[in-house]
Amino acid sequence: RVTLLELMMVNVCEKNLHTSEEMNVFMRHAGFLAGCFQEKYEAVLKLTSAEDAGDEEALVTIRLLDVLCEMTSNNGQLEYLQTLPGLLETAIDTLRLTHLAGKQTVNIFTATHAMTGQEEVLHPAVDFKSHLIRLIGNLCYKNKENQDKV
Repeated sequence: RVTLLELMMVNVCEKNLHTSEEMNVFMRHAGFLAGCFQEKYEAVLKLTSAEDAGDEEALVTIRLLDVLCEMTSNNGQLEYLQTLPGLLETAIDTLRLTHLAGKQTVNIFTATHAMTGQEEVLHPAVDFKSHLIRLIGNLCYKNKENQDKV
């Protein structure tokens, strides 16, 4: 699943103009991926414990967030994703929960706290919070209703 999401990310990041048929497919995929993220976001919190550091569901959720960030960076998909029910709320709740989890245990969600000496820890959840903030910012871009929610 992670590999499939990485392939989708490459396709989303391409700068080629997509046909209207391809854009419709992207919209359906965007809705599906947003729904998956909303269902699975709590899996990332398991990464705070050492025994769950390689949890596949958490890794899939992290990659889902990356793809959603890229999709919301594209104006063609942004408006559709801004109107999806619950996506913004899920992103905000996830940001709150990861912030609290980072205060209660070793904070693996930000790069500044994941440093040991001069070496950076290559944990899959590093920068997760910054990607959540990026998603929230993208969902609020030129959208007064979402801005008011935040």
